[in-house]
Amino acid sequence: MRFSEILQTRLFVLAGTPVNVVTVVTVVIIVGFTILASRLLQRAVVRYFELRGMTDEGTILVSARLVHYVTLAVGLGIAVSMIGVKLTALFAAGAVFAVAIGFAMQNISQNFISGVILLAERAIKPSDILEVDGRIVRVMRMGIRATVARTLDEEDLIIPNATLVQSTVKNHTLRDPLFRLRASVGVVYSADMAQVRKVLEDAARAISWRVAEEKPVVHMTAFGNSSVDWEVSVWVDDPWKIASYRSQLNEIIWWALKDAGIVIAFPQLDLHLDTSVEDAIRRAGQTR
Repeated sequence: MRFSEILQTRLFVLAGTPVNVVTVVTVVIIVGFTILASRLLQRAVVRYFELRGMTDEGTILVSARLVHYVTLAVGLGIAVSMIGVKLTALFAAGAVFAVAIGFAMQNISQNFISGVILLAERAIKPSDILEVDGRIVRVMRMGIRATVARTLDEEDLIIPNATLVQSTVKNHTLRDPLFRLRASVGVVYSADMAQVRKVLEDAARAISWRVAEEKPVVHMTAFGNSSVDWEVSVWVDDPWKIASYRSQLNEIIWWALKDAGIVIAFPQLDLHLDTSVEDAIRRAGQTR
């Protein structure tokens, strides 16, 4: 038997299409080429991120895996069509299966799609400082289903990607690391308010760790029940140190007002009694 005849030997019939040795060899070659192409494309993705200066392993891994899955889907689709399987019927069956899986795994699929959106938009990146649900966190690693972040208390949070996509998230480092730090203080009504403003402004300008290019701002914010309220705000370039900076700012304000002889107000209550009530209390004290 000639070699050409061996290649044309029918092995089996699949979906009405005869499958011979040539078909099988072709499918094997396509699958092998698909695997090779997937590896090359994954290396290209890694190289692309390295050239852009991105070193986060989570983002690189997710991107490489997405390329891998897409490449395999295309290559295997071509291979399957070569042996006579109709892709339209396969897609129809897959659609029904996908709907059933979608209902059972709605949250997982939602987080998966959200992970792809985050990866594509790049609005949130590893090492970014975010405010999520009132908590300051640093993004440590971004996965295809969830993002791992660390709090100021060194706690690791696993945040579903859908939360980052669907809710309002404050990204303190989206454009730059500048962050406005505010501190409030109340002084007694008898204080010289012009002196209060000058003391607060001088104290804020003397802070060494603030961003020098941004001027500090001092505002009188309210007339409280027991105090005149002021707010001091300065700009810092590291939102991750917000707790330490706020503590230092409060201490600076305390000592500046104390050195200037300005009293920081505290809640007070004045009680005024009617004359009859005072007389009754006085008589009750005398009878004892």
